[in-house]
Amino acid sequence: MFRILVVDAEPDLRYIMRTIFERAGHAVLDADHPVAALDVVHQSPPDLVVIDMMMPMGDGGELIRRLRADPVTAPIPIVVATTNIPSACGADVVLTKQWNKRQLLEVTNALLVQKAGARGLA
Repeated sequence: MFRILVVDAEPDLRYIMRTIFERAGHAVLDADHPVAALDVVHQSPPDLVVIDMMMPMGDGGELIRRLRADPVTAPIPIVVATTNIPSACGADVVLTKQWNKRQLLEVTNALLVQKAGARGLA
């Protein structure tokens, strides 16, 4: 079981992603803005972070920059869901906002398997 952090201002989208990931056997944490996400990451580091780029209380780009700048959090894979693809600089994978369940699980599972393999867990 992997731990996934979902960062999105929309409660409905967080719920949908939580349901998708939990049904796939993952533990899910969530945050509704970047500052809360940083708190979660430092208290209980996830194996992967899914970030929405446009949030009212800060943007996903700044969250990505802060995660990548910290040696502890830099290796955490990041998936971004956005309509503004150029803003997702630093993400491992970018999905358009029209993602579907299959796409979301394919990219996240690939990143999690890659991370596990790098740590010798695969």
